[in-house]
Amino acid sequence: MALALVSIHYQTFKTMKYCRVFRYSLSIFLTAVLFTSAWAQEAKPIINASLVGTVVDATTKSPIEGATVQLEAVTHSVKTDRNGRFSFVTGQKLPFRLIITSVGYETQNLVVEKSPAVVELRRSTEDLDEVVVVGYTTIARKNLIGAVDRVSQQDVRDIPTGSFDAQLQGKVAGMQVAASTGVPGEALHVRLRGATSINADNNPLYVIDGVFLNSESLQTINTGGKATSPIADLNPSDIEFVEVLKDAEATALYGSRGANGVILITTRRGKNAQSAKIDVNLYSGRGKASKLWELTTGPEHAELVNEYFRNIGQTQPFRPVAEGGRGTPSEQQTYDRLSEAFRTAGVYNADLSVYGGSDNTAYYLSAGHNKQESILRPISFDRASFRFNLDQKINNRLKVGSSNAISRTGRNQGRAGDGPQGGILQAALHTPTYLSPYNEAGVPVGRAGFDNLTLLLDNYDVGSTSLRYIGNVYGEYQITPALRFRSTFSVDHNNYNEHEYWNNLLIAGSPNGLATSAISQSTTWINEQTLTYRKRLGPRHAIGVLLGNTLQGSYFSLTSAEGRGFATNDFTLISAAATTTSNQDWDQYKLASFFGRVDYAFDDKYLLDFSLRADGSSKFNEGYQWGHFPAIGLAWRLSKESFLEDVALLNDLKLKTSYGLTGNQNGINSFASRQLWSGVGSSYRGIAGIVPAQLANRELSWETTSQFNVGLDAALLRNRLTTSFNYYYKYTKDGLLTEILPGTTGFSSFTDNAVEISNRGLELSISSVNINNDAFSWNTSFNISRNINKIEKLATPQSYGSRNLIQFKEGHPMYSFWVYNQLYVDPQTGDAVYEDIDGNGRITTDDRKIMGSIWPDYFGGLSNDFSYKNFDLSAFLTFSVGNKIYNHNRFFGEGGGARDAARIIFRSNLDRWQQPGDITDVPRADGVNNNNYKDGGGRWLEDGSYLRLRTLSLGYSFPATHLGRWSLAKLRIYAQATNLFTLTRYTGLDPESAASSAANQQGIDLGTPPQPRSFQLGVNLTL
Repeated sequence: MALALVSIHYQTFKTMKYCRVFRYSLSIFLTAVLFTSAWAQEAKPIINASLVGTVVDATTKSPIEGATVQLEAVTHSVKTDRNGRFSFVTGQKLPFRLIITSVGYETQNLVVEKSPAVVELRRSTEDLDEVVVVGYTTIARKNLIGAVDRVSQQDVRDIPTGSFDAQLQGKVAGMQVAASTGVPGEALHVRLRGATSINADNNPLYVIDGVFLNSESLQTINTGGKATSPIADLNPSDIEFVEVLKDAEATALYGSRGANGVILITTRRGKNAQSAKIDVNLYSGRGKASKLWELTTGPEHAELVNEYFRNIGQTQPFRPVAEGGRGTPSEQQTYDRLSEAFRTAGVYNADLSVYGGSDNTAYYLSAGHNKQESILRPISFDRASFRFNLDQKINNRLKVGSSNAISRTGRNQGRAGDGPQGGILQAALHTPTYLSPYNEAGVPVGRAGFDNLTLLLDNYDVGSTSLRYIGNVYGEYQITPALRFRSTFSVDHNNYNEHEYWNNLLIAGSPNGLATSAISQSTTWINEQTLTYRKRLGPRHAIGVLLGNTLQGSYFSLTSAEGRGFATNDFTLISAAATTTSNQDWDQYKLASFFGRVDYAFDDKYLLDFSLRADGSSKFNEGYQWGHFPAIGLAWRLSKESFLEDVALLNDLKLKTSYGLTGNQNGINSFASRQLWSGVGSSYRGIAGIVPAQLANRELSWETTSQFNVGLDAALLRNRLTTSFNYYYKYTKDGLLTEILPGTTGFSSFTDNAVEISNRGLELSISSVNINNDAFSWNTSFNISRNINKIEKLATPQSYGSRNLIQFKEGHPMYSFWVYNQLYVDPQTGDAVYEDIDGNGRITTDDRKIMGSIWPDYFGGLSNDFSYKNFDLSAFLTFSVGNKIYNHNRFFGEGGGARDAARIIFRSNLDRWQQPGDITDVPRADGVNNNNYKDGGGRWLEDGSYLRLRTLSLGYSFPATHLGRWSLAKLRIYAQATNLFTLTRYTGLDPESAASSAANQQGIDLGTPPQPRSFQLGVNLTL
């Protein structure tokens, strides 16, 4: 009878339309009545009982949907719902023994003594069966041969950046990411295993859901050498995980586009048979510069100027007005322009996503808005984004789908870096502090050749808007259980609109205003077909075959106009200008590719794969258009051998090696091999004409990089400790180079295969689960890398950057610093003594030497993640050791008083030599010995090593059992700090600073705002 009543009660419970709390209460009440009735009737000793509970993640406390809950010795089981809840009615009595399983979590066997119950599952440390995406196919990590690292969205969720590539800094061994500036949305320097080319592209290939991204900036407006980042158009919150492919075996199927590594981005998608969920992510914060430059006061500046004039035997300019001077030094005022230029900046982010699916349909929709102010006024970044991903099963064999992302990115841009006209930091930093921003009549005026800062900030009008679509459609047909065909068509289209207006109050707009406008459009389309065969042949053999082809086209167009001379500052359209000029440009190229891959595994112990890709590029002439890029990889899972299988502490041990070739043709002119004629600027007396524009190089061909890799992967202590070690050697031949021609040829330069470059390095990654129990967990990840770069062949040295500070020279690393080596300051004379390389007694250009480079000896990252009950704490540090940075700000700010009113003076100049016996590295200022401000002086080449606390985050996740009243599945609140501290000897503001986004001008710090120290508060919730 009791069993019958239980059955009736259970059916009634399922169909009642009451709220969850009432249903639970009623269930418990009815169960109690049944127990009492059965006991009173002295029925069977097994008493009917009901069990309800919730399954949650032990770390995040978020509910786990779809977990299997089974009573021991009972055949049927139940699945948890979207809130992680489950319920049982059974003929057993408490306590219950449960078996709970879920993908990605450790199986839990436990005894439950009360109802409702909360069960916490720990994430599984067994990741050998994790599927990794490599070269148009997927493979289990245990069978992976290539050097591939994965970064999940959870690993970088607390790093508030506008661009996801900045979130990868310090997360991947062998990958260098330098922010170079604190301006949000600006281009970063990203290098995987060094740099392989001088003039071709060194950036990795970005692939998002199969779409090949255009990562070249479309900016044409001069912002002091800086460029915008197209990668910033992507919303990081839409990303599920990122996989970084580093060696030739992993990148070979991407051919020429994978020469510098491949970054595969997989966005979030819905799952079949998943109830609809809503995720909300909100955060807001503030940031400011942790420090600013220390400048001399007005009186200090005036005293240094007087000292300079005394040293050269001339009349001091700062003396009593009655004597014809500018007043005494002590009478000078101090004007603080830096505080006016810098501000406390706000950052705001809101993301909303809806996802789920039925048996045949899976969907993901999201919308996001990110707004960031730069700490340097008036720069800002504003991105609105929308994404829609859809996967649809037509039948058991056919599946179609689409990925679509639309973004609108607005930038209020500012000139930092170099250049006096419109330069915000030039006006704020390099204008002497004693100079008043007003003239005698009280009118704002510019000083020292720079704009008046107040007028500049109040009338600044430089900006851009990017409207971008990135998407694809695919069809996938399962011909047989082992054979699958897939076809995709992808598009990356970017419409980039720029404008600037300089009114007549500013230097750039003198005398009557200047306006420019430019509209750029870049479109890349790709069509790909792949045929994949994968089958196990008996218990010990597995084989996979992949065949495919790619067709790619890229088109770029630019239309720009300029207007000068406006009636008033109220009319800013170019059509209102007195004189106008215009310009138009276009570029296009095509690429056809065929590729194949074969992989074989014997007994999951011996692994082999071979791949070959052929690329044909329209950039080269007939006979040189096709490049062939093979790769081979071998691996031996030693842990599967009998002599290691019984080693209890060892879970996996794999020795792997690979060798392959990749090509490069990105970054050069699409018509670099051809003779070109131009009609631009060739008119004569109003009649159009044409002139030779480019010399042909009909033998121009592919830049080719060979790469050897050997590595060891290990998993120990039930996979609680995993490590990966790799050694690589890369050699680039036929490097693409723009060579300078004598003027007598009639051409300035041409492109040739004329350089060879090598990179060799070591990578070590370690991940450990230090503690993992019901109440507390502690996980650590650490990586460290070393890359040695060397130019093996280069006939003529190439120099770049301000004052040719960066030099490329045979036998030395790329991005080397070419400077005068200051040995010391003579204690008796105060003169700077430089190394006389040629020994002729004079310091000339021949005495410049290479002294270090931007390459660090070591770099990497360290993260620690803790959780205690409902609290989580994470700390992430990045570091770089041994790299150099040229503090070009000091070059201008440590000229003593020699520049008088033309430049600022840093407080460090107060440590200058003043009298015999003084020991210092700052020489005296005089006109005879001008070495104190010699161009390229090695005194300003500094150690750029640093240790930075990139992020520190503290969060609290509300228990799942408390969220039902709010109809929430997850609720986490958190606080975080970014760039909380930086330990460095570098005297500038930021050891990652670079004045230019140009690839060959890294490591020079001039007028660059630092990365801010910021604090944010945020909330993550799931409905």
